[in-house]
Amino acid sequence: MKTKIYYILAALVLMMNTSCKDYLTEESKTDIDKSKYMTNAAEAENVLLGVYRNMVTDDMYGFNLSILFTMGTDIAQVEGSTNENFRIIPTNSFTANQSEIQKSYAKLYNSVYNANDFIEGLEQKMVNYSNADKQLATIYLAEARGLRALYYFELLRHYGHIALITNTAMSNQAPSTFVQEDPAKVYQFIEQDLQYAVENLPYAVDDTFRGNKSFRLSKGSALGLLTKVYATWAGNPVKDVSKWEMAAKTAQILIQSNKHGLLENYEQLWKNAGAGTWNPTESLIEVSFYSPTATLGSDPIGRIGKWNGVKATSTSERGSNAGNVKVVHTFVLDWRNYPEDLRRDISVANYQYNPSKTLWAKAASETEQVGLANDADPTKKQKEKQNYTPGKWDTEKYVPQSNKLINNDRSNVNWYVLRYADVLLIYAEALNEWKQGPTTDAYTAVNMVRRRGYGLPVTTTSTLADVTPGLDVQGFRDAVHKERAFELAFEGDRKLDLIRWGVYYETVKSTSLKLGTWWITAGSPNYAVATPGYTTKDKHDLFPIPQREMDLTKFKQNFGW
Repeated sequence: MKTKIYYILAALVLMMNTSCKDYLTEESKTDIDKSKYMTNAAEAENVLLGVYRNMVTDDMYGFNLSILFTMGTDIAQVEGSTNENFRIIPTNSFTANQSEIQKSYAKLYNSVYNANDFIEGLEQKMVNYSNADKQLATIYLAEARGLRALYYFELLRHYGHIALITNTAMSNQAPSTFVQEDPAKVYQFIEQDLQYAVENLPYAVDDTFRGNKSFRLSKGSALGLLTKVYATWAGNPVKDVSKWEMAAKTAQILIQSNKHGLLENYEQLWKNAGAGTWNPTESLIEVSFYSPTATLGSDPIGRIGKWNGVKATSTSERGSNAGNVKVVHTFVLDWRNYPEDLRRDISVANYQYNPSKTLWAKAASETEQVGLANDADPTKKQKEKQNYTPGKWDTEKYVPQSNKLINNDRSNVNWYVLRYADVLLIYAEALNEWKQGPTTDAYTAVNMVRRRGYGLPVTTTSTLADVTPGLDVQGFRDAVHKERAFELAFEGDRKLDLIRWGVYYETVKSTSLKLGTWWITAGSPNYAVATPGYTTKDKHDLFPIPQREMDLTKFKQNFGW
């Protein structure tokens, strides 16, 4: 199915090729006469797949939204001790002119335009469809509105004060006429789109309508994303705490549907991602990458496992992996306080491939036993331990020959945008915040995630894995916050979580202090994001509005920029 999607998307590049007029007027220039296309549901579906197309680009989940923008937290940092080159964004030392910040902003608005264009075109065309095609067209409209909601959600939580472009006509206005919408109004627009998607999309397991449904939005996708939208709306900076109730109630619909669940084995998630295998049990929104060769070109292909995977030298059997995402070692030390948690050694790689698997804490002249002892001792090999990387996208371990690319920078490894486990944890968090104390259902949700992480049956009580009973609102809040770090480590959530909890700056500073306490080696530990003058309180809760956009509009720049 991954191969089939590749060929469809490759063909659609001709139909969805874009030209940048300015960021808010991104238009899709098609090589066909629109009035003569989308005359039936099959043609409409081809165009709809183009609305997904930007998700695989570097400016979106191919690199920026999945990797580059997610570092600089208490669990992940960029390689090195400086802010040079690719390190400038992960160390929060960039300006409003930063290229990647501008390109992602533009690509997200282009994606919104594509969705608007498709929705308007299909609404006009479907009135002449057969009844069967009208039913499919309604599903396609729901998909497009769900995608538009996702793109606006990314714009809102990264850039904050944005323009709300709801139709293609608005994109043709003079840039000086655009206005920044109240974030609450943008959230309301996202909410409406997702509610429409919930009402009109089938659950993945019930989908007998779409012949090609792999990696496509479903009712479960829309419910899960709406849950996350409400939780973010309730947090910093908008802080509409009434949305905690909506987050809990929306998650409850998904949970009680029994249409999704946790995979029995946590590691299976990463085997699936490496193999490009779609399993909608836990995967709610997933970006599929695939190139049949290493020639790249316009292929839908990303950097997952190359930048954020295990460092590897190049051999004739594989390309090299840069492994530029590094694990903050105090996070490893904290996780080692829970030795029965099986997720730690899946999520954190204390080894490299050079060319074979070798512990970072083992010198060339040392035995494996000595290396393991060094690894377990917090005082030994501290410099080397700063090289630990995420292990979830270990290309040597999880990518089968059928999905391999011999390339130094690109891979066919998939990216999870949203998992069912994430929804369970938001459900627990939302109930605690709404009720001002954990309920039985809140405990059940977080404990299901933890039990799976310990390799235990998710419905069986466990004194080993379960969160301590009888916690007050703050105690349970802390427990859920920690569990989100463990369960979702390096999946792009941590920085955005810290921001919505209003503790991003404070967490960077406290992590720097913890690293300093751990460090007894000469010099100092790598953690450039805490360099004075880089991460600034409140400023780095949002990206700047790109300077080019500021020059073309009358927008007010975000705080601190």
